[in-house]
Amino acid sequence: KLKNVLKCCVLQVIKAVIPAKLLNEQTVYHINPCGNFIIGGPMGDAGLTGRKIIVDTYGGWGAHGGGAFSGKDPTKVDRSAAYAARWVAKSLVKAGICRRCLVQVSYAIGIAEPLSVMVFSFGTSALNEAELLQIVNDNFDLRPGMIIKELDLKRPIYEKTAENGHFGNPSFPWEQPKVLKISPELLAKSKQPARAEVAGAIAH
Repeated sequence: KLKNVLKCCVLQVIKAVIPAKLLNEQTVYHINPCGNFIIGGPMGDAGLTGRKIIVDTYGGWGAHGGGAFSGKDPTKVDRSAAYAARWVAKSLVKAGICRRCLVQVSYAIGIAEPLSVMVFSFGTSALNEAELLQIVNDNFDLRPGMIIKELDLKRPIYEKTAENGHFGNPSFPWEQPKVLKISPELLAKSKQPARAEVAGAIAH
């Protein structure tokens, strides 16, 4: 039974590998959370994916989660969440909150809310990561369905991605920064010298 398989995974795989001090009664285990996953091939996906994602995105300059875009519809976070992360980062930079930004979002199949959202400014912001994350949470809903809705991703707009990649074309909705709502306190703090500048370092 599936229930017994899940129990064995916790006892014989997870607890056998992860130190006990890192686990407690509040630990949440996501083991195939959407249940049986038996539909694959053309019935589950377009069947074609894997176009060169580094060329499609940042050419090695920025980090990438590894999931390709082409061949996947917007319900796949490999595609839609990568667009959303780009949208978030561009919006933060456009607002003058930081000069450089990396946004990392993690998901589990069958769970709408991201398991993790992290924002890094590489020392180019006066705000710390927790404050940057607060701005992101106040302005963006990173559930896949809401990403699709806000960026209107079910339109036939993807043909141009085959020409010069998925990023950099101003006609794409994820390339159009969002006007952010920022608390007066954080906005005032963001105008101070960046943390790297205070420390005498140079952020590249």
